[in-house]
Amino acid sequence: MLDELHARDVALIRDVTIQPSEGLTVLTGETGAGKTALLSAIKLLVGERADAGSVREGADALEVEGRFFERGGDSDGCVVRRRVSADGRGRVEIDGHMGSVRELAAGVGRTVDLCGQHEHQRLLSVSSHVEILDAWLGQEAVDALGAYRAALSSTRDAADELERVRELSRSGAEKLEEAEFTLRKIDEVAPREGEYEELEEALPRAEHAESLVTAASGAHNLVAGDDGASDALSAAVRALRDASSYDSKLGAWADTLESSLIDIEDVASSLRDYADGVEWDPESLERMQQRLSRLEGLRRSFGPRMEDVFARREKAAAVVAASEGGDEAERRAQQALDAAEAALAKAADALDAVREKGAPRLSAEVSAQMSRLEMGTASLEVAQTRLPRDQWGSMGPSRAEFLYRPAAGLTARPLRRIASGGEVSRVMLACKVALGDADGCDTLVFDEVDAGVGGATAVALAQVLRDLARTHQVIVVTHLAQVAVMADRHYLVHKVAGASGEPPETKIDEVAGEKRVEEIARMLSGDTGDASLAHAREMLEHAGDGYGGDPDGTR
Repeated sequence: MLDELHARDVALIRDVTIQPSEGLTVLTGETGAGKTALLSAIKLLVGERADAGSVREGADALEVEGRFFERGGDSDGCVVRRRVSADGRGRVEIDGHMGSVRELAAGVGRTVDLCGQHEHQRLLSVSSHVEILDAWLGQEAVDALGAYRAALSSTRDAADELERVRELSRSGAEKLEEAEFTLRKIDEVAPREGEYEELEEALPRAEHAESLVTAASGAHNLVAGDDGASDALSAAVRALRDASSYDSKLGAWADTLESSLIDIEDVASSLRDYADGVEWDPESLERMQQRLSRLEGLRRSFGPRMEDVFARREKAAAVVAASEGGDEAERRAQQALDAAEAALAKAADALDAVREKGAPRLSAEVSAQMSRLEMGTASLEVAQTRLPRDQWGSMGPSRAEFLYRPAAGLTARPLRRIASGGEVSRVMLACKVALGDADGCDTLVFDEVDAGVGGATAVALAQVLRDLARTHQVIVVTHLAQVAVMADRHYLVHKVAGASGEPPETKIDEVAGEKRVEEIARMLSGDTGDASLAHAREMLEHAGDGYGGDPDGTR
């Protein structure tokens, strides 16, 4: 839900802020006042493409900021900001952190549906019809579609495995000979994981064992032998201790030397143990050298790394195994694919059954709402057509399409081919009401959904929008007084002259009380005469606005 919107330097807007109601909010005003600019600001917040031409003349950049609350989401809401400079560069911030337009669209964008006069292509796109049907069906469709998709994935995996087995079986004699050679050469050496690294570490010690013993023993003698460093340090400690009775500083130095002496003695002990543990074995050395040489040979032939050697062996073994039992492997892979296809067909039938059962109920519900919108006996039907197996996709095995019947007794034909723009707008609205909160959107924004509508249809449209506002936040740009009087919050969009040399400016003010009465009167007759004002008051009272008892004129 859009809690607050702040727009700066968007088209003719200099600086405006609105706080839409949780229910129905209307924007009214003269044609050209700038209502479209405000909708453009909302579009920017939900991730639509930015246009540098939308920057107010004379400004460096436009900026739009909004606070959104999602149903079941964080109680603190989400604050998004978008800036577009006059040179076309843009910047997105989400809760104070840099973001992308894609993140906007995937985040708050999925909670807002822009239902403009020129934005009902989704309803005309056949691919979206099955999504609308599933949304209306709810969890039953979700479960059936999930089972179908799992079966479809298993079938694709089985088909890939069969193709892999067949590819291996198609390996020619030359390829098989090469694989057998590779397998034989590697198995002759029989390398094990980590062996090469172990030898690389151990061989230098084996090759220089004599030098290592000499170095360790010599160091031990120098430290711990007769007249070695240890004896000298011990003597120094005794001398300092003896003299410390005359100067305490000598005692501290004695402590330091004594501590060092302990460390030195520990090192000397370790050197002795090391020298005792080094073994000089020419035969073992030769075996290690020969083994490393053979491993190096494998790396040169099948590497360069030992990981590559093991991978080559695995591949070669697969080729040999396939050639030996290719027919049996292919038979098992084909059986697995047949079983997966059977499971997929069952899941596909179950999904189609759920949709076929629910489609007439959706048709009836949408058609009922269409009747409310003064569309006579026009109706909407949902037709399902089973597709060939090679056309089954992630949305199911069948194609669902909305058919429009202009009147009882006429043939239902694809909506995208015969319905007028006004009819599509009303069908779209009927679908929104039928879906309720199942569409996953919190906010619906309608741009002149009332175009070409008047009389009884206008009243019906207003009532439907009010019903829709019970399950959604609804924001409507309207020229109909019948719609405006139903609003929980009413904003007037008007244009004022700019300062000397500056372009005009769009202002947006919330209207209530007498100001709202005057705006309704203007929408009714173009003036604010006594008759128009009286009619406006009557409409507001009839709509349940509470004008007579609420000094603010709010619901």
